[in-house]
Amino acid sequence: MKERIIGIDIARALAVIGMIIINFKMVFGSEGAGWVKGFAGLFEGKAAATFVVLAGMGMALMTKNSIKDNDQSKFNLVRKKIIKRALFLFIVGISYIGIWPADILHFYGIYMLITLFLLKSSNKTIFSMAFLLIFLYPFLMIFINYERGWNLITFDYLDFWTISGFIRNLFYNGFHPVIPWTSFMLMGYWLGKQDLHDNKFIKRSLAYSVFIFISIQLFSVLLISFLADGDINTRLELKEILGTSPMPPLPIYMISGIAIAFATILSCILIGYKFKDIKLVNIFKQTGQLALTFYVSHVIIGMGIIEALNPSKMGNYSIEFSVGYALIFSFLSMLFANIWLKYKKEGPLEWVIKKIVNKK
Repeated sequence: MKERIIGIDIARALAVIGMIIINFKMVFGSEGAGWVKGFAGLFEGKAAATFVVLAGMGMALMTKNSIKDNDQSKFNLVRKKIIKRALFLFIVGISYIGIWPADILHFYGIYMLITLFLLKSSNKTIFSMAFLLIFLYPFLMIFINYERGWNLITFDYLDFWTISGFIRNLFYNGFHPVIPWTSFMLMGYWLGKQDLHDNKFIKRSLAYSVFIFISIQLFSVLLISFLADGDINTRLELKEILGTSPMPPLPIYMISGIAIAFATILSCILIGYKFKDIKLVNIFKQTGQLALTFYVSHVIIGMGIIEALNPSKMGNYSIEFSVGYALIFSFLSMLFANIWLKYKKEGPLEWVIKKIVNKK
């Protein structure tokens, strides 16, 4: 029996910590020292992408044996569990959308339901569907105004609770739209299907991922610089189209996001294999095992505490406060994970999902 790939849990911990940093910056405030902004910017669009790629890998690991053994009854059982998990995450995400509009969980549930249709597909089909979604998106922008529904001053989505607004936000111009973000989950599913105990495959894939990521960053910067020809306003306009910002999620961002997610996950897998007996590595592994609990708690508890203390200052804190608080919250989360898993097998929310998923 092959050993558990603890590097996946380590990557999950890094992804959720990255999302905590970005989300606290968005909610509490982002003005302040440039170097702190630069540090927070390292996680922009990358942590969430990694989180979704990891979800795709999880689906692959759940279904791998039943597909390999061609066991239809076992496959149907696993698929039913995935459907329950997807619906649960969708409901949880929607339930607090009023206090956290940038939630990823309800999108995440839809990515999972779409990926279900491709569980037995070939690698070529999975790749094709992922890149079809990526390159379909720019064509959608030709026909649908990307800013439709948004108040770009307050970042409120004005018609979210209408049928047309909800569908538009979910599939096209929300924070993590189904088109093209499902590509992250599809690529994660592809990666999870590979032999992640094969050191040569991991190192080779890591090298490719790093090369692609760096190449895309350079391509983006050089192309913008060349086309702007020194004009600052033109440069800013081009950054929206040719930059690596997650909004809108155009092909340069999407491919860059896949590459950095792969690089992060594969690096963590190597670290997990080599340093599995080191205490700090084990703490990150434990934190990753409670990633869903910490994602929800950073909204309900982390944001809730600050809003309760001083609601009028929300959005006006310094970037130093936002990032500092995010790091403190992440540290406390890691401490909680280390203590909790001494007595329990899974996190609080993970336990709830397990009960719902396994219920007949």
